[in-house]
Amino acid sequence: MDFSYSPRVDTLRRELGEFFDAYIYPNEAAHAAEARAQREAGNPWQPSAIVESLKREAREAGWWNLFLPRSARAPQGLSNLEYAPLCEIMGRVPWSAEVFNCSAPDTGNMEVLERYGSAEQQQRWLEPLLAGTIRSAFLMTEPDVASSDATNIECSIRRDGDAYVVNGRKWFSSGAGDPRCAVYIVMGKTDPDAPAHRQQSMLLVPADSPGLRVRRPVTVFGYDDAPHGHMDIDLVDVRVPAANVILGEGRGFEIAQGRLGPGRIHHCMRSIGLAEVALELLCRRVSTRVAFGRPLAEYSIWHERIAEARCLIEQARLLTLKAADAMDKAGNKAARAEIAMIKVVAPNMAVQIIDWAIQAHGAAGVSGDFPLAAAYAGARSLRLADGPDEVHRATIAKLELARHAAKAAA
Repeated sequence: MDFSYSPRVDTLRRELGEFFDAYIYPNEAAHAAEARAQREAGNPWQPSAIVESLKREAREAGWWNLFLPRSARAPQGLSNLEYAPLCEIMGRVPWSAEVFNCSAPDTGNMEVLERYGSAEQQQRWLEPLLAGTIRSAFLMTEPDVASSDATNIECSIRRDGDAYVVNGRKWFSSGAGDPRCAVYIVMGKTDPDAPAHRQQSMLLVPADSPGLRVRRPVTVFGYDDAPHGHMDIDLVDVRVPAANVILGEGRGFEIAQGRLGPGRIHHCMRSIGLAEVALELLCRRVSTRVAFGRPLAEYSIWHERIAEARCLIEQARLLTLKAADAMDKAGNKAARAEIAMIKVVAPNMAVQIIDWAIQAHGAAGVSGDFPLAAAYAGARSLRLADGPDEVHRATIAKLELARHAAKAAA
């Protein structure tokens, strides 16, 4: 089991690091100032001019759509194992993934359209998403049911002649706040009487459809994540052509499982990049702050935390690379145990290390003067996004019990 980076990936990591040194890191302060100015002007819901300018640089340098497996549409695409370390680098600056057209939920939505979409759906929606001229949202979670169990979904998708009529309410609809968001992928029930995992379908709903109303942005620890946003949305008698169903009726759960696998690799590797930044800030802080006559770095409690943080990061990275490798070699279904494990391990690891970094910074750590409070909010919410810890732990336990039961039977 060898997860050392290939010469090609080593080159890509080095070149991406150089791109960050030249374009991303020098613009962090300017990006924060731009967002602050837009908010003070009363219009935070507009694209970042800095990100848009950096997209041109990224595209010209060939750093575009790397998340999509190599294909006619993405000749520069990479395998999960190849893309993972690049995703870690992107995770060091939370807004950077959009620069490379590699940000959620667009990545997952593009993967859905690439794998399951019709030729017409791909032409209308996938091509502009790949070009970065529009953005998208994914509407699955609902406020009135436990969405950790997707069979609970109540949003109704009813066939009416040559159209579907959608009624329901969705929230935490990430990406729907962006004014460039042109299409929603909506998951709802087309047949409540079918077997539990054949009741759901996915439907492409244009963002300007009559009957679709954005109620409000839902905050995460007080952050609205403008201009991306996590929106609370009503769909009232929203009518779309029947041709907008993806793959066919009753295939929604199947599509969701296919969509979430690669996305979890991306989330977890970005969490590792974020944890690396938190550890760097922690080490810098304890090396420069003096308490009770000594630098904090001389106290053994910080030695323990720094050592533990390094162990946690290395363990999470190796496990995530193993999951990526398993997905590449055996497919998402065969790698479901590894995917579930990283989804538990990586966000919890990041939350713990960011928490220690906040502690090292004292009151400053929870302020807006450092990136740690926002990093904590993002990492903590990831323990719920794409399935809560409890669901993934249940999957791991069931697979483990089944493995031992098979041994006992043999």
